[in-house]
Amino acid sequence: MLIPSIDLQGGRIVQLVQGERLAIEATDPEPWIARFARFPRVQLIDLDAAKGHGDNAAMVTAICGRLPCRVGGGIRTIERAQAALDSGAHAVITSSALFKDGAVDVIFARALAEAVGSERVIAAVDSRGGHVAIHGWRTVLPMTAVEAVRALEPFCGEFLYTHVDREGLMQGTDIDAILDVRRATMRRLTAAGGITTWDEIDALDAAGIDAVVGMAVYTGQLPLEHPRPSR
Repeated sequence: MLIPSIDLQGGRIVQLVQGERLAIEATDPEPWIARFARFPRVQLIDLDAAKGHGDNAAMVTAICGRLPCRVGGGIRTIERAQAALDSGAHAVITSSALFKDGAVDVIFARALAEAVGSERVIAAVDSRGGHVAIHGWRTVLPMTAVEAVRALEPFCGEFLYTHVDREGLMQGTDIDAILDVRRATMRRLTAAGGITTWDEIDALDAAGIDAVVGMAVYTGQLPLEHPRPSR
């Protein structure tokens, strides 16, 4: 299943290359909200909150009122997670807060799951150079994504795996790396990072993996309608 992504920064919808360089910005979110309205899941990330530079809370609430969103960005406390759910999010995506001192923070992961329900927690495990990357992909940990997923499985209902090495480059993703994560968990899995074509989305779907796509959608390289609807 295709899950379109909406990234917010400074009150705009943006797409960044490797999480840093601005490639696309849209000051009016309405056309994109309308285009994504038919999707059962939309990923909404507050990049400002993720980087600790303010937030786009009003936009998050407004978009959650119109689209079925899973919300991430700055979800570092139970209070923040609950606030996102109260704003209309169906689930919260948390990443850096799940790790401490180079390992999974089991105490926080368990507390979050108990507070909001593990079924509403999506654990984001981002991989750069074969290892988990946190703090906006700037801090690389010694553990692999597979090791992190195995440790976090009891505390979430879903994983979001991002292959950072391909993020925003529109050169295709690493299917083998994603399948390694798929084999490591029984939880639902969504993949992101460089997914560009419907062939990739179909291959992931065949393995029971959803696909988050941003850059390819916003540039028009990936049509929202499947080119082979009869399949």
